[in-house]
Amino acid sequence: MTLFQAIFLGIIQGLTEFLPISSSAHLVLTPYLLGWQMAPDEAFVFNVLVQMGTLLAVIVYFWKDFWGIGQEMVGNLLQGKPFASSQSRLGWLIILATLPAGVIGLAIKDLVEAAFASHIATAIFLLVTAVFLVTAERVGKRSRSLDQLNWKDALWIGFFQAASIFPGVSRSGSTITGGMLRNVERPTAARFSFLISLPIMLAAGGLALVDLTQIANLSSYIPVIISGLATSTVVGYLSIRWLLRFLNTHTLVGFALYCIALSLLVLAISAVRAL
Repeated sequence: MTLFQAIFLGIIQGLTEFLPISSSAHLVLTPYLLGWQMAPDEAFVFNVLVQMGTLLAVIVYFWKDFWGIGQEMVGNLLQGKPFASSQSRLGWLIILATLPAGVIGLAIKDLVEAAFASHIATAIFLLVTAVFLVTAERVGKRSRSLDQLNWKDALWIGFFQAASIFPGVSRSGSTITGGMLRNVERPTAARFSFLISLPIMLAAGGLALVDLTQIANLSSYIPVIISGLATSTVVGYLSIRWLLRFLNTHTLVGFALYCIALSLLVLAISAVRAL
């Protein structure tokens, strides 16, 4: 992987991590469509580690939220009343929503890595994202706020997040869908989606760091990773700000149409190349 490729993929990651169009799909499909040859093990580790840049974007954008939640959780725990405040309760809901993806992700890690190596599977999973987004818009009543979330909502959204461990299933798209199917307002569902991304991204990044040590010529690969991380951080921050404003007045249908178009394009190109 060259420095240019890392920066380009960092931009792609920053743009698509929070938009409901699957960053993992774009990281898999971009090299395929452009004809870039990359070692599968290096590409997989880079794809996971570059998410740490968008993780940093989440922390920077929501640092006041995370700080307040952390303070309330610790304070209420010390008082023996872990759910005494709305902020503390939100913190526990974030943890609960993280559990399904963590457990399922560890259980099928090899299967997920195999999916990352298949552009066909990735294209098909993009169609799953499109179905999620359209279903959310057609079924969700969008009447509940963040303060009205309960443990059932968190667990439900958590299982939708678990689906996104496969490339092509958008993490933000699936979790926003999960929230909207529980009648949560669209911007609120997006906000909760971004908040619950912190634990799962930290876990995925930690596992990728372990895999990183297995890469040959690691020292020469570090500048590539750093450039991708830096780029995805800046672009990711801007994407969060834009999407939260966009969802106040727009639906998810446009993103669904984009996922369908990209999926069909990849499948068509794959069929032509196979001839």
